[in-house]
Amino acid sequence: MASSSLPKWPPEVTDEQRLALTLLATTYALSHGLVYLPPADVQPPAPTSAIHAPLALFPSPFPRKQFELARRLQRLYNVLYARIALDEAFLDRVMGAAQGVGRVDEFTGQLWRLWKRLRDQGISQPRHLGLFRSDYLLHKSDASAQLELKQVEFNTISSSFGALSENVAKLHRHLLATTEYYNSSPILRPENLPPNDTVAGLAEGLVAAHKAYGSHSAWILFVVQDGERNVFDQRWLEYELLEKHSIRVVRQTFEQLAVSAEVVPISRILRIRLPGLLPRGAESVEISTVYFRAGYTPKDYPTPAHYETRYLLESSIAIKCPSIQLQLAGGKKVQQVLTSPGVLSRFVARWDQSDHADILQSWMRMWGLDENGEEGVRQARAQAQNLVLKPQREGGGNNIYKGDIPPFLDTLPREEREAWIAMELIRTPEGLGNYLVRAGGGTAGAVKTEVVSELGIFGWALFGGPDGALEEKEIGWLLRTKGKESNEGGIAAGFSVLDSVVLVD
Repeated sequence: MASSSLPKWPPEVTDEQRLALTLLATTYALSHGLVYLPPADVQPPAPTSAIHAPLALFPSPFPRKQFELARRLQRLYNVLYARIALDEAFLDRVMGAAQGVGRVDEFTGQLWRLWKRLRDQGISQPRHLGLFRSDYLLHKSDASAQLELKQVEFNTISSSFGALSENVAKLHRHLLATTEYYNSSPILRPENLPPNDTVAGLAEGLVAAHKAYGSHSAWILFVVQDGERNVFDQRWLEYELLEKHSIRVVRQTFEQLAVSAEVVPISRILRIRLPGLLPRGAESVEISTVYFRAGYTPKDYPTPAHYETRYLLESSIAIKCPSIQLQLAGGKKVQQVLTSPGVLSRFVARWDQSDHADILQSWMRMWGLDENGEEGVRQARAQAQNLVLKPQREGGGNNIYKGDIPPFLDTLPREEREAWIAMELIRTPEGLGNYLVRAGGGTAGAVKTEVVSELGIFGWALFGGPDGALEEKEIGWLLRTKGKESNEGGIAAGFSVLDSVVLVD
């Protein structure tokens, strides 16, 4: 997993060239749907304006060998997490509310209890669909070490920015085609900008689930957050499904579903009632696949009724993306437990030794704060400057870093330690920069700063059913780049910009 060092970045350009590139980039972004809704206390029912997504002016260098390795690893991770999701005993032990993280983490416990209730009533999922994203950073343990690829996390729910990442890759190709980046770097050549077809790949996974469900006339349900600013990333996928596959999509929040959703007794078919809003005067539509772009944070469930709506959806025969058990499989605690001796072999005993080794080598050292009495916390205090603490949360802004760790541990109740994991920090390469362009900054808004870039690889897996079949694929990628002073990497949380890769040997 080693690679040579990266070039000095970004290339030198004049102020006039920087302004010209920024104008071309922002107008391209606005013209090609690389956009967000602007911040607002309450989003209007119909959008009245849009702003371009935060973006990097240059593609960022990434080792070709590590990029191809990440793509290859995705297919292994697709299989691994499909198997984890089907291992009920493992998930009960690690994430459950009887003996796992769900005892001390209320959100995890709520989800597990919904799943347990389904099982107690004899309700199982016909099949599971995962639209996954595995995130990586380059690691350089010291100045003389080779670059290595290390996993940050594996996402099993609401893996976003597939569409916008494809568009920003096209944006960088456009800048290269129109300006050749003013001949500022010899590596900025078309053959070093890899293709990105993530939208088609994500749609392919949803189409596979739709076909497996078996009703041509059924629709796909997108469960979304109210006031979602990243709506256009979702709309691109919706348009792909309709225009390329003739599959209609209905978008609903949990609040709307509390009124519109019903599960037909006996058949357990999920129907969404929208009288007056459907073609041909239909009162309701059958749902083949439930795609969750919400439901990954406690904020999506402000009342018990919201959890009941999730239960209703899960009780149907529609294929969920993800099911509750697949969402639980993506928990940080699962990621940490996998690194314990012998655990990976539980799921991949028949893998080639090289595949097994590549997965193990992609992980940093991790442990639970509850391990061996006080030992987990003692180690976290002693090694705080080299650690990040992670809870069982998605969406960015939740982690505790370095010097903030000791005072945090002082206030963390003993009974909540089980919900947190400690992970050694990935030491990213020094000396890489870029121009980061935020919305509203005008052509002068490209700010040069030292950066860190996080690679995400998308994949999908459709698995389960009476035959236990597994269909999976690696389908695309994204790059998120942040100022080095920022610890978090979530674009929707406001810490990163969208970027693409220029491959280097």
